[in-house]
Amino acid sequence: MIESRLLEIPEMSAWLKENGACVSGRILLKDDAHLPIAGSVKARGGIHEVLKIAEQLAFKAKILHPTDKYDKIDSEEFRQFYSQYTIQAGSTGNLGLSIGIMGASLGFHVIVHMSREAKEWKKALLREKGVTVLEYDGDYSHAVAEGRASSAKDPHSFFIDDENSEDLFFGYATAGMRLKMQLYKAGVNVDSDHPLFVYLPCGVGGAPGGITYGLKQMFGDNVHCFFVEPVQHPCMLLGLSSGKYEEISVEDIGLGAPTVADGLAVGRPSALVSKMMRPLLSGCFTVKDEHLFIWMKVMYEKEHLFLEPPACAGFQGLTQIENPDSICRQYLENHHLTEKMQSATHIIWATGGGLIPSTEQTRLLTL
Repeated sequence: MIESRLLEIPEMSAWLKENGACVSGRILLKDDAHLPIAGSVKARGGIHEVLKIAEQLAFKAKILHPTDKYDKIDSEEFRQFYSQYTIQAGSTGNLGLSIGIMGASLGFHVIVHMSREAKEWKKALLREKGVTVLEYDGDYSHAVAEGRASSAKDPHSFFIDDENSEDLFFGYATAGMRLKMQLYKAGVNVDSDHPLFVYLPCGVGGAPGGITYGLKQMFGDNVHCFFVEPVQHPCMLLGLSSGKYEEISVEDIGLGAPTVADGLAVGRPSALVSKMMRPLLSGCFTVKDEHLFIWMKVMYEKEHLFLEPPACAGFQGLTQIENPDSICRQYLENHHLTEKMQSATHIIWATGGGLIPSTEQTRLLTL
């Protein structure tokens, strides 16, 4: 079981309201930034797919059976077996950490193809775990393409495709039923009179898309999911609003400048997820780097919780949803939500930061 806490953030909530945020109802934080093993939301999808690959290979070799205790996988015999195989992925950082840490621990040879946005400490940590890291000057899509091509040449290689993988997607989607149980235990009602608003940082779209899918299965029309993207990399917003999905890039409209939100710095949305989100997603927000830094610092000061800057992106949606000058006002009116906001629940989905070294935390907090 890999799961994160659902937290009250009263000090942060008070600070937001004192500083102009027009928001009513209850505010919670889903702390996927500190998920076990990988320290980010990517633990949900990445570890799920690595374990599925491991299970299927062992079944095929008849060294594991459905009735066995799976702890036998944690042995030198199995590590020797898995060392015959390679797992590859393209990443800006956190997915690579998830796949690399899990894959290497089981004995796989793991290659992570990392784009120019990837942080040095993430590359160093992967290499420390025995993962091969290949670096590219190109963006995220370039790293994925290189990884996909490399894996295709090796019959013993498996490519975990953040742009198109259903296994990744359904790993993320398990968050829906887990959150439903957490809300039930916390005494939080979600129904037509108690709407749920969820704000999810978005890169290529796999993680927030899977989570949205899972939440919609649990709560239907009573949950309203919003993606938040860097203002320089609004790939999902662009793909959906243009109707071109993965066939248009942020570079095509003159965007794509460097951002502190490295894990969200993606030029094109997932073909699989963007089309699936059309009937499910309530909307997209964009956020500037300076706001991410502010929220990161205030969260640390007020709640003593460190999140990496892109993990704070959800606060953009929270601060805008009831802003009378925002287009969100029309959304609330159209969905007959205006009179229900006092009984609403808002969830900021914090997505990364659990593995950031203390020296890097200090550097970010003093910028």
